Amino acid sequence: MDREERVQLIRQLEVLLGGRVICYVTGDRENVSTRVAPDIIRVFYHHLEKAGQCDRLYLFLYTRGGDVLTPWRLVNLIREYTGYFGVVVPFRAYSAGTLICLGANEIIMGKMGELGPIDPSVANAFNPQDPNNPVARIPVSVEDVSSYMYLARERAGLAEGAPLAEVFCLLSDRVHPLALGNVHRNYALIRSLARKLLLLHMAEYQETLIREIIDNLTEKLYAHNHMISRREAMRDIRLPISIPTPEVEKVMWALYECYETYLELLEPFTPRCLVSEQHRQVEFEVPGGIIESLAAVDAFVFSGNITRTGVNPDGTPSVTVNIVRQGWRNITGNDATGGDHFAANGFSRPAAEGYPG
Repeated sequence: MDREERVQLIRQLEVLLGGRVICYVTGDRENVSTRVAPDIIRVFYHHLEKAGQCDRLYLFLYTRGGDVLTPWRLVNLIREYTGYFGVVVPFRAYSAGTLICLGANEIIMGKMGELGPIDPSVANAFNPQDPNNPVARIPVSVEDVSSYMYLARERAGLAEGAPLAEVFCLLSDRVHPLALGNVHRNYALIRSLARKLLLLHMAEYQETLIREIIDNLTEKLYAHNHMISRREAMRDIRLPISIPTPEVEKVMWALYECYETYLELLEPFTPRCLVSEQHRQVEFEVPGGIIESLAAVDAFVFSGNITRTGVNPDGTPSVTVNIVRQGWRNITGNDATGGDHFAANGFSRPAAEGYPG
């Protein structure tokens, strides 16, 4: 059974690393993806309380990113229970995931491990309208704005004063001044958060190295989708990277593949495939993320119904999808020793308790 297999691998990882392990996976399955968000804090508290105080605690992490404020709160919560915090990266830990790694004493990266830049894109009511979707707003990259001014000043050779002011006015004609103000706030915020996370395990006399790490992860990678290998993370960015032993690497990847299978990350969630002439309306529950330890399992569950409304010109069913509920749910129950809460296709509807609060 999947839970049993994952538990066995988590136990192996704990023995090999000499510490407790909590797994956190935000799924990137098409149409039911999840991201790092503040709602994980109470769920993690639930797991940490069950684990208790320990000398070493490792977070097994897979994520494409999310809210940039959550890593600071999460790392501080984890450090209430341990004096040594490590992150295990079998594959992707982008953006907010990389910020979580900055708060760790040790980042164990497998051969497939990847970190990413921490330069955020911001969106609010003052951002430019999307010409293809008038109700949507175009995110503004913090580093794009910074690079625009750098281009004018350093590459075009414009001097301070009237020439540079004209360039800025041109920018503010295209992007609302309050949106630019929000960009500057996030520019300062991301650097402040990164510095505070690094200072959780580095000394203030290492300020030069701290500044270099932050600069490398923000303005010196030049592309938000740049994938940072463990070699680059260790040698160029100078993060505290550890290379796992072959045995640890094998267990890391096997555990990741268990989550990949459980969350069906390689298969898009396609609602129209679930309805038919005989079943014109179906209910579904799909797990989109998971937080798991030896003591408990919590899944981020999308619940709703799909209704067949007709047939598209290409012959496929046209459907409407209604998400009734989405959120974290404790699914430990009988699954702590038995099979998974969800069937292999992810759409069964067994009873489960809603996570309190």
